[in-house]
Amino acid sequence: MHDFRYSAGQLFCEGVSVESLVKKHGSPLYIYSQATLTNHYQRLDSSLAELNHLICYAMKSNSNLAVMRTLANLGSGFDVVSEGELRRVIAAGGDASKCVFAGVGKTEQEIRYALTQGIYAFNVESEPELQRIDKVAGKLKKKAPIAVRVNPNVDAHTHAKITTGTYENKFGIAFEEVEGVYARAAKLKNLHLRGIQMHIGSQLTQVDPFKTAVTKMLPLVEKLKTKHALEFFSIGGGLGIVYQGALESGAASWWKRAEAQEILTPSSYAQTLTPLLKGLGLRILIEPGRFISGNSGILVTRVEYVKRTGHKNFVIVDAAMNDLLRPAFYDSYHEIVPVLKKRDVTISTDVVGPICESSDYFCKDRPLPKLVEGDYIALLSAGAYGSAMGSTYNSRSLAAEVLVNGKKSALVRTRQSLESIWQYESFANWQQLR
Repeated sequence: MHDFRYSAGQLFCEGVSVESLVKKHGSPLYIYSQATLTNHYQRLDSSLAELNHLICYAMKSNSNLAVMRTLANLGSGFDVVSEGELRRVIAAGGDASKCVFAGVGKTEQEIRYALTQGIYAFNVESEPELQRIDKVAGKLKKKAPIAVRVNPNVDAHTHAKITTGTYENKFGIAFEEVEGVYARAAKLKNLHLRGIQMHIGSQLTQVDPFKTAVTKMLPLVEKLKTKHALEFFSIGGGLGIVYQGALESGAASWWKRAEAQEILTPSSYAQTLTPLLKGLGLRILIEPGRFISGNSGILVTRVEYVKRTGHKNFVIVDAAMNDLLRPAFYDSYHEIVPVLKKRDVTISTDVVGPICESSDYFCKDRPLPKLVEGDYIALLSAGAYGSAMGSTYNSRSLAAEVLVNGKKSALVRTRQSLESIWQYESFANWQQLR
């Protein structure tokens, strides 16, 4: 599951104590486990061994260069959604020819750059986008590899803000229209119809929505493969993680417990989908992000104040919604544990940040050990959509990030200086200091 554990009352990331890292690098601090990243990628990769497949890590979940190099060294491809992300892949040592370019709003410049770098395919979201890609490719005298993103109108039964596969969402082309879109795309001389793609949503912890969507797609995929010599079928990402109770037992026993409780694992995912996909004769792409990075990271923060107001117990920490937006944005749950283990006596607690917003909180009315000023706590499962969604709101600098490998650790993002926050701002030429 992950490589964070208590030893002699101290929280460790692999073989390094979390306290030693936060004392060296300060807080707030993101800490990533290379062993967890590697384990999750390899579990997923090996589970799909019967299929000709490519894992394209959805780097929007965590785009730290050291995280991405870990995955590139394992042979991972990447799912990118901007020119900046593709440039990050290349900077991290990734292979552009293993990249798919997703997103509903690709600009001409982004398309041009992706084509010059030789990406594997564009996941196309609309017919106007097909026409734009064809035009740009023509100017470059290239054939642009594309896959139409199909909206299969399957409800993933996940959070409304991360559901993508129904007709209420902005993504993809309606299932009933796809065959006609391919027929028209085949007439555009600068396109290479390489594949077909779908994605129904994120944070799915049951396999049934994947099975429903793939089963619905199969006849269409077979037909389009025959007509247009398609090479691959991307079934998207969306594999969820467990945010609660992950620290209760070791990684090996957790996977066994998850399978017993029918929680989605690489094994159950592959056992369900491989029989459906094996006979297609197509390369199968998957685009997981959170599953690989989510449980690989924690956010460590220092208790600044304890404030009691009426019946409420507020623990005010030095991390805020600009460091980890998910609770404010999605009302998301992150397990919170002390870096130095305390007695089991708990008190109902709101853990909140210093930003001037009522939504700046990490938990409400949660039973937590009694905390005091100077304690450090860790927010678990923060490796996905944590630092990647960070901002400098309230002129707060971006947090530092550390990667751990066994007993070694490295600072892989220096804490942003305050002055650098406004380094690209300037005064209007008529403004004088008074």
